[in-house]
Amino acid sequence: MTLLVVGLSHRSAPVSVLERAALAPEARGKLLQDTVSAEPVTESAVLSTCNRIELYADVDKFHAGVAELSTLLARHSGAGLEELTPYLYVHYEDRAVHHLFSVACGLDSMVVGEGQILGQIKDALAVAQELHTAGRLLNDLFQQALRVGKRAHSETGIDKAGQSLVTFGLEQLAGGRDVETWARGKRALVIGAGSMSSLAATTLVRAGVGELAVANRTVERAERLVRILTEPGGPGAANGLRARAAAMTSVPQELALADIVVSCTGATGLVLAGEMVAAAREGNTAPLALLDLAMPRDIDAAVHRIEGAHLVDIESLADASADAPMAADVDKVRGIVSDEVAAFGAAQRAAHITPTVVALRTMAADVVAGEIARLDGRLPDLDDKQRAEITQTVRRVVDKLLHAPTVRVKQLASEPGGAGYADALRELFDLDPQTVAAVSRADTRADRHDVRERA
Repeated sequence: MTLLVVGLSHRSAPVSVLERAALAPEARGKLLQDTVSAEPVTESAVLSTCNRIELYADVDKFHAGVAELSTLLARHSGAGLEELTPYLYVHYEDRAVHHLFSVACGLDSMVVGEGQILGQIKDALAVAQELHTAGRLLNDLFQQALRVGKRAHSETGIDKAGQSLVTFGLEQLAGGRDVETWARGKRALVIGAGSMSSLAATTLVRAGVGELAVANRTVERAERLVRILTEPGGPGAANGLRARAAAMTSVPQELALADIVVSCTGATGLVLAGEMVAAAREGNTAPLALLDLAMPRDIDAAVHRIEGAHLVDIESLADASADAPMAADVDKVRGIVSDEVAAFGAAQRAAHITPTVVALRTMAADVVAGEIARLDGRLPDLDDKQRAEITQTVRRVVDKLLHAPTVRVKQLASEPGGAGYADALRELFDLDPQTVAAVSRADTRADRHDVRERA
């Protein structure tokens, strides 16, 4: 089996291509199911964020796997294969592990060190578990990626190397001024009530906005977010925040009242057209700051040309982050990633030989059982105590003979290039391949049961 990732991100593709390739939430599940139905694939997970789309899979044929994953990404996104191909990257085995661990630590983010990606990786794993497309390999990989990301944030100052995309975007809108000073007392409109929009609303409230409207297609979700922000102990309770939920149909009216707008929805079309923003600006001389964190974009790029409106979107954030300073702690995180990749590879290689070791011990147990049965036939007068003592002695001899080679072969198998030791063990002891395969299948069924229990 081969771990494979095929994807594109803000590092490999222009924003216009990322927009067209963006996966709608409902398309992700269908993509995963179609992926595991493909011949070379046994497991799959998709990581889809505002600036990356990556399909992870366990495949038994590398070239066929690359072709299949690329085709499926194109089929389920809004871009054709010919358009996507120049911007796709491929990582496999240790390079794929290194890539995901780097992503989890924020090293591959538009804003280096941002921590929101950990939540997105957790969501990607949860979806794959819910749909039963993640087996042992991808469960181990994504769980370890989450641990590596948390380790990087707790053991280094990577957080100081960059901020969340929300904070970075607001800093760009503030034009170098302190965000809290810039936002204090302003009226804000947040469009959407998902994780990114909730983070934006919370950030604005903590920055001191005086009034907040949350608009969402499902008004109940907007109301829930408002309650969280304004309830006792919430971030807006202490400063007397005025907050309300709004339907999407009232966005034009809310837009006319707002000083700051942040939009991040899952819509496939524009949420704020240029004409709507222009209409809201009529007779209004106060500046309007707009932050578009959606992919594909929520706010018409034509807003850049409207007088008094300042729009920051994913594309302009990418340009601004290219010059962001890199903290010294980034090197420490890279060291953590390298160490964790090596440890993950060793663990996977060691696990690969386990079915062979189990099959060997099963064969030895069968040999012991056969010899004890033969002894019973030759010495029928043995009492139960004598028979038990002989049986225990034979088992101890076999266990001692097998202990050193099985421990050593696990150690050797964990090293790079150690996969061949399983083959050597099977050959030396003439193990039945079907027995080894049966152990592997049993492990896989147990893993899938565990996945369902956790989902």
